[in-house]
Amino acid sequence: MSEKALPKNYQVMESEHPRLMKAVSELGLAARSEGPLDEKTVELIQMAAAAALRLEGAVHSHARRALKAGASREEIHHALVVLTSTMGFPSVAAAMSWARDITD
Repeated sequence: MSEKALPKNYQVMESEHPRLMKAVSELGLAARSEGPLDEKTVELIQMAAAAALRLEGAVHSHARRALKAGASREEIHHALVVLTSTMGFPSVAAAMSWARDITD
């Protein structure tokens, strides 16, 4: 997928539910602007949450955004590795494979 292309389902949802998707986007922007965390940190946190919820597409998206915000491959992988004692090795291994789809 190109850097600017959104997943097809996201595009369909934007087309079919534009007000909802605008509200979702605005909610995300509002949450990000509420505190001192920089964009890279926010993306790493959101990627970790997506990993915990086993959301492959969201791990892809936030890994891609974290890279764009200046995170290194090592930072992205470490953000997942530190979850091992919290969510277990099998879940971390799956999330790492999704992150590697983007970082490798």
